[in-house]
Amino acid sequence: MEVVVSPPFVFLTSVKSELRPEIQVAAQNCWVKKGGAFTGEVSAEMLANLGVPWVILGHSERRALLNETNEFVGDKVPYALSQGLKVIACVGETLEQREAGTTMEVVAAQTKAIAGNYFKTKLASTVCQKSKILFYL
Repeated sequence: MEVVVSPPFVFLTSVKSELRPEIQVAAQNCWVKKGGAFTGEVSAEMLANLGVPWVILGHSERRALLNETNEFVGDKVPYALSQGLKVIACVGETLEQREAGTTMEVVAAQTKAIAGNYFKTKLASTVCQKSKILFYL
């Protein structure tokens, strides 16, 4: 079992330094590709350089408030994995979708976007052979 906590980005290194070695930290998000001029975004490379082993991607708040699509999250996952990060991929429905009875369709579409890009990348690269994805509902 792995224990992971996810403080805001600005506190990652200070929290990491205070934790027992068996407890790891996760970033709450990262950008979809390598660096660039994306003001306010944190790249997977930055996280790897800080020694942050985990990242949470696809959180419902980012999907709802920032309009992150299934495809966008699906692109983020294999890139983060290719940089050596482990991914906590969030999938789930909104209250409205649950009440409409579409939970299974929503979660299937979210999972398919992530898995499709992951396996496409994995087949094209040996970098992802030791990858870890944890799905969180």
